[in-house]
Amino acid sequence: MSKGSPGPTPGFLVWRLANKWRVAVDRAVAPLGLTHAQYSLVASLHGMQRAGERPSQRRLADHTGLEALYVSKLARALESAGLIERTRDPRDPRAVQLALTEQGQAVTRQAIAVVQKLLQQLLEPLGGLDAPRTLAFTDELTTLLDAPLAPSVPNDESS
Repeated sequence: MSKGSPGPTPGFLVWRLANKWRVAVDRAVAPLGLTHAQYSLVASLHGMQRAGERPSQRRLADHTGLEALYVSKLARALESAGLIERTRDPRDPRAVQLALTEQGQAVTRQAIAVVQKLLQQLLEPLGGLDAPRTLAFTDELTTLLDAPLAPSVPNDESS
């Protein structure tokens, strides 16, 4: 919170909401053997596969906003759990393609249903998933996510 602001800053509120959501999703998908980060990966992969895509780890990292190294770590854990398969891309031997296994598809469908209920609960104060306030909120979040954000470098007067 800043000294000049009588209440919490937008950054603080975004951070709090993100943490609230992460914890809620972690708890909701834990019975399915997933974490929030793993859910983000398999749910995104599910959507991409439904669209006919077999994405690389890099493509999935770009789509989710997660670091490529973290996606690789998550993919290995999900592969060990039998939920995804990792194969070399025939067009680029350095790239690894990802796909949900049958078990992964089943678990992902269950997880998506659980998270959708949670999302409806979160958005109820705005009128629900299809409410005008929710649509406006989604537009605002999209605007913020689309804006480039480079970390500022503090002035180092010693150099």
